[in-house]
Amino acid sequence: MVSVIMPVINEERHLQHSVERILQQDYPGGLEVIVAVGPSRDRTAEVAVDIAARDARVQVVENPSGKTPSGLNAAIQIASGEVIVRVDGHAMIPSDYITVAVETLQTSGADNVGGMMNAEGTTDFEQAAARAMTSRFGVGGAAFHVGGSAGPALTVYLGCFRREALDRVGGYDITMERAQDWEMNLRIRQTGGTVWFNPDLKVTYRPRPTLGALARQYHDYGRWRREVATRHPETVSLRYLAAPIAVVAVIVGTVLGLLGLLLGAPWLAVIGFAAPAGYLVLDLLASLVAAGTKPRLTIGAALALPMVYATMHASWGFGFLRGGVGKP
Repeated sequence: MVSVIMPVINEERHLQHSVERILQQDYPGGLEVIVAVGPSRDRTAEVAVDIAARDARVQVVENPSGKTPSGLNAAIQIASGEVIVRVDGHAMIPSDYITVAVETLQTSGADNVGGMMNAEGTTDFEQAAARAMTSRFGVGGAAFHVGGSAGPALTVYLGCFRREALDRVGGYDITMERAQDWEMNLRIRQTGGTVWFNPDLKVTYRPRPTLGALARQYHDYGRWRREVATRHPETVSLRYLAAPIAVVAVIVGTVLGLLGLLLGAPWLAVIGFAAPAGYLVLDLLASLVAAGTKPRLTIGAALALPMVYATMHASWGFGFLRGGVGKP
């Protein structure tokens, strides 16, 4: 028996399609879908209730706080499956996703298996964001973003869990409004479990539709990754420090460069502007390479890509430097 849990808020645009993809799975065992609905500004609740009224395999549970980990735990609490699969309201899973995930659980012996966040966009901006989210310059080398070989991993996208593993670690940490997957997988590994990456598990992910929404998303990611680093200093790596270091370097360099111009000190201006100029060159080069990778981006998406990269890096870096979220 598999229980699919979905924490949703403001997902009217994608929820119907996302649930349909789950209900069309070729999985031969029992299947149920539990949608945890938070307070939304759109018709998410109405769409969820309508889906449940038309298919007995779907249940709706309220998530008054609207926080993702609270919704996940509320869904887990009423789930009856031996296997718990997380799917988000803007994620589209292929028809064999659950079958492959459960088979991987059995063959690997892992407590959690997952695959790739296969970002795809429909508009030019979303396509640019999707390309950035699947490139090493954009998000680093995590396998669930850029791909890799099957095997043990620090974390994976979404997840297919043994119910007993979730019970063992006490479910999701409700104080982790973001990065709750990373933190959950850390506890699974700390209690002797294995997190397993399978590149055959690809989930279509719809990026944020605007630059402002993308900036808020990555700012939150940075703040909550700082929270994980504060609680678990041993998890800090150069990959997570790259964006905040770049932000500091660009700001300090720009200030020094302007001071050099004001003071009539060309050497100081050259040294100062080296950091922002260097980042700009890297950004443009990475954008050219990414835009030319097949399938090639449209002209509009290619033109948006440098700004998308800069927004993701700056927002994540500022968020990490700001920190100050969560209560252990």
